Amino acid sequence: MRKSIVWPLAALWLSLFANPAEVLSQGFFEGKTVRIVVGYAAGGGYDTYSRAIARHMGKYIPGKPTMLVDNMPGAGSLVSANYVFKAAKPDGLTIGNFGGGLFMQQILGRQGVEFDARTFGYIGVPAKLDTVCAFTKASGIMSLESWMASRTPVKMGGEAPGSITDDTTKVLQAALGLPIHLVSGYKGTSAIRLAAEAGEVAGVCGIGWESLKITWRKGLEAGDVVVVLQARPRAHPELPKVPVAIDFAKTEDARQLLQAGIHDMAAIIRPYVVPPGTPKERVQVLRKAFMDMLKDPAFLAEAKKSNLDLDPLPGEEVEKIVSQLFKLSPTLLGRLKEVLK
Repeated sequence: MRKSIVWPLAALWLSLFANPAEVLSQGFFEGKTVRIVVGYAAGGGYDTYSRAIARHMGKYIPGKPTMLVDNMPGAGSLVSANYVFKAAKPDGLTIGNFGGGLFMQQILGRQGVEFDARTFGYIGVPAKLDTVCAFTKASGIMSLESWMASRTPVKMGGEAPGSITDDTTKVLQAALGLPIHLVSGYKGTSAIRLAAEAGEVAGVCGIGWESLKITWRKGLEAGDVVVVLQARPRAHPELPKVPVAIDFAKTEDARQLLQAGIHDMAAIIRPYVVPPGTPKERVQVLRKAFMDMLKDPAFLAEAKKSNLDLDPLPGEEVEKIVSQLFKLSPTLLGRLKEVLK
């Protein structure tokens, strides 16, 4: 008689507590809304990824909450990063998505950084950044050779110190000696594209190929926009004839700058994070939901239709990479600080 009672109770206990984090979060998320606070304006790459994620991730969170995107541009996404760290409630209902280059800015002591990257809860990254430089045909820069040969500094659009556009441009200028006049202050890559089309700037560096081929597709197809350089360890399969920056680095200093300042940052440039202090079980639930969503057939179909590249990193891996950034040698950090000031 006792066994007949104990076994059903044991089965009930296992069904309830086999995944404690999910059980604890089930009631919390139900009927709630999860915001993804994007640090850039609507229409850019960060926004495009986040809106696709918001349409699909909720069904993998216990309780199936609604998800929406809230754009909070400013200072190269620093406004949103500071907001998620300082003001957002650490309850699992706010997810931040800003430029991962800001982590380096914290290490280098940038004024205005009010967060500590080591304390965020990392949910994951949907894709590494395949960094490129693109110019309008009207600018006259149609190749790396014509860029290098320019007798005057070429105007490049940027957002703010710490943004991937600014930092990539500065590192490339220092490492390869490219003639550049950085015009910073644009609120997102969509604004830079409009400025380039209007002739205010010649082009942009630091935008990802996966974003560029979507957001500037018409210009690329018409031949009005040209990719002249890629800043990744090797050529992207879709850009086999476009020069790779590190192949033109003439010194070890230049190679180290490209590696630490661009290549290493590319893996974590699109982080999704929650505020410090978010309950661990909710962080785990969001991490699992994020990775499960990236395998969802409907999400994959939308990503394919929208030309969104996927090369994900789980939250645990992102956390490890961020931790390693705080262990760079003083010499290299000094050089990066000089370049990215």
